[in-house]
Amino acid sequence: MNRREFLKGSVAMAGAAAAVPCVAQTAPAPAAPTSAEGGDPSVPLLASAPMLQNPAPTSMGVAFAVSAMANGFVEYSTSPDLKDAVTVKCGGFRVTDMNDKVMLVRLTGLKPATKYYYRIGADRISYKGGYKMKNLGPERDPRIYSFTTAGEGAEAHFCVCNDTHVKWASFGLVVDKIAELKPTLAVWNGDACNTQETIESQIEIFLNPQVSRKDYAAEIPFCLAPGNHDQRGLANRHLERVFMFRQPEERSARDWDLGRNFAFRLGDIAMIGLDTGEDKPDRRDVFAGLFSNEPYRVAQTQWLKEALERPDIQKAPFIVAFCHIPLFDDRPWANPGGICDNGGGKYKHDFALWEKSCAEMWGPLLKQHHVQLLIAAHEHEYRYDAPTAERPWAQIVGGGPLLNEKLNRFQTVIDGRVEGGELKVAVHDVHHNRIVGSFTYKSRV
Repeated sequence: MNRREFLKGSVAMAGAAAAVPCVAQTAPAPAAPTSAEGGDPSVPLLASAPMLQNPAPTSMGVAFAVSAMANGFVEYSTSPDLKDAVTVKCGGFRVTDMNDKVMLVRLTGLKPATKYYYRIGADRISYKGGYKMKNLGPERDPRIYSFTTAGEGAEAHFCVCNDTHVKWASFGLVVDKIAELKPTLAVWNGDACNTQETIESQIEIFLNPQVSRKDYAAEIPFCLAPGNHDQRGLANRHLERVFMFRQPEERSARDWDLGRNFAFRLGDIAMIGLDTGEDKPDRRDVFAGLFSNEPYRVAQTQWLKEALERPDIQKAPFIVAFCHIPLFDDRPWANPGGICDNGGGKYKHDFALWEKSCAEMWGPLLKQHHVQLLIAAHEHEYRYDAPTAERPWAQIVGGGPLLNEKLNRFQTVIDGRVEGGELKVAVHDVHHNRIVGSFTYKSRV
């Protein structure tokens, strides 16, 4: 019996049980899925190019899709020919991971600001039970890719994209621009997703996008500062199955759940990543009490305080923070979808009500530690907020995928690099291949 027949049978039996409640019904055990048999050997096991995820000075994540039950691995070396390569399997100690969808491999113990070469592969597995497993042999991608780890000695050059929302035409322009700019790494500043109910839809977004540049993240690693849409839908409740968390050793036991925050040096820039979460209050009835974003943002406040106090962050000439929802907006109507409870049982667009949960907690820390720039997203409208006496950090809000020039609505790629002792930031409108904003920041130390 295949899985579909089993599910149909289960529905039929459930109906029979409802009609005759005193009669016990026992469903037959489902057969193992076809992929557990090793899949179709004529179909390539490696189903996507690799995606580099969550770069750090001493570690790098590598993710890729597979077409059947497999155990993935990465071979890496400092030599272009992979001489003396180290092999790392997906998963970790005890038992490695084995599944038929996505391989997540974390390379650890790397040297900061160092170039590595790597190749992905996977063992095709036939699984019929705990003592009925068979390795059908490895399949390797013949291509050898490279990446450079972060660290104080790395090139201080990043790019930012945001609010791509599975709009493939715009996303194709985004990845082409990032490839042209060749940053050390990129930050996906939220709302890569819409509302994803299946892991297959997540795989399409991150690992198999409908763009010509399939290997867009094979040599340019991506950090993820999630948006509100990146936690919506059944599959997005476990986005880490496709876009991994940071390594556990990169956060304290207290901060175990803060797997999306990041704080590391990229040359002269300290990169700080925050997760603003949902843009609606946890108490909304449509969330069924399943969201806990408000305490999540409180927990990040202590993490942010300690991250900004770290010696390597303190001595950075430049500090740039990233989060999806802006921490400042003087137009309370501007937040698209920012529907908050107004206390009267109705919902309305009111950015200020949401703003208290992050801006009042995180803004003073950005000010205290002389953060020069916050890069945000969410509003689908490019905007620059110059620093003020009370808010001495500047804010750049990236644009979204829908084109409306009158409202500054166009997809952007924000490029930041240190040149001549200054941080120079250019905002690219990728729909028209033009620069719409250029800003320069002096060293803070």
